[in-house]
Amino acid sequence: MSNRLIRTASVAALTLSAALLLSACSSSAPEDSADASGASEAAGTIVITDNHGEVEVPVDPATVVALDNTSFDTLEEWGVELAAVPKGVMGSAWPGYTDNEDVADVGNHREPNLEVIVAEQPDLIIGGYRFGDYYDQIKEQNPQAAVIEIAPREGEDQFEELKRQTEILGQIFDREDDAAALNDGLDAAIAGAKEAYNGTDTVMAVNTSAGQIGYLAPVVGRGLGPVFPALGWQPALEVEGATDDHQGDDINVEAIADSNPDWIVALDRDAAFAPEDREAGSEPADELLTNSEALQNVTAVQQDRIVILDPNFYLTEGIQAYTELFGQLEEAFSAA
Repeated sequence: MSNRLIRTASVAALTLSAALLLSACSSSAPEDSADASGASEAAGTIVITDNHGEVEVPVDPATVVALDNTSFDTLEEWGVELAAVPKGVMGSAWPGYTDNEDVADVGNHREPNLEVIVAEQPDLIIGGYRFGDYYDQIKEQNPQAAVIEIAPREGEDQFEELKRQTEILGQIFDREDDAAALNDGLDAAIAGAKEAYNGTDTVMAVNTSAGQIGYLAPVVGRGLGPVFPALGWQPALEVEGATDDHQGDDINVEAIADSNPDWIVALDRDAAFAPEDREAGSEPADELLTNSEALQNVTAVQQDRIVILDPNFYLTEGIQAYTELFGQLEEAFSAA
């Protein structure tokens, strides 16, 4: 065979091999592309179950609006930048958001400016809690966004709900280990406070505002009600028909005195706000309780067993706030 024929055969063989290789690559490309696309979609979104049902939300969303006070501590701790918040109900608890002019102000839940949210074109809106009444309106106005409500649900265990909320936030912002650490911290704080309580001392929970004392009922009372079953507290007083009103139920100091609680735990609603923003007649909770003539013979007053919550508790009420509260209670009850 001539050299020319050998070269021609070799070229033909190489061409055929190349064609077969290209054909193989071409036939497998759609499957590889589909796999890659599916992996991207799986990494880009996640389906969570919020207070309304299943919702597909973006993972680590670019533009976030948050309205739920119980989520702010976690978001701030994880360095989540927010496009808009309701500065009117945040007091001075989160200056990183409220003092930042780049963060738009939705106002307060009584007269919110929901157009502010629309203008930010968010990918994710964390609604609910004080803004629960606006859920449908917010969804309608922001069709491009995933709108979720993950605040503790009424009738459910408060602390399991806070852990659920934290777990969902961990999934959304790719901070699942951090979320687990927060949940473990809450469990440990509850266990410590429960161990410090002797199981027999009676406890009265109250809140104070504008110089008035409100009754916070076991289980249902705002903020402190759920602490009773969690720690096995013996209530000093149980009032039929008690509510979860944010101001507490009306009670006269004589009723508190007659119940003679061993402990008084107080939520000072005014303390979270600057003096000029407080209601007329406001007085620090410790002074209001200890200076009351009617309460002078109460065991809690005589033995200095009054626990005043962190001033910002009324605003925060998230997993960090309760973890700190249980630590505070453990310290107080252990020292008694």
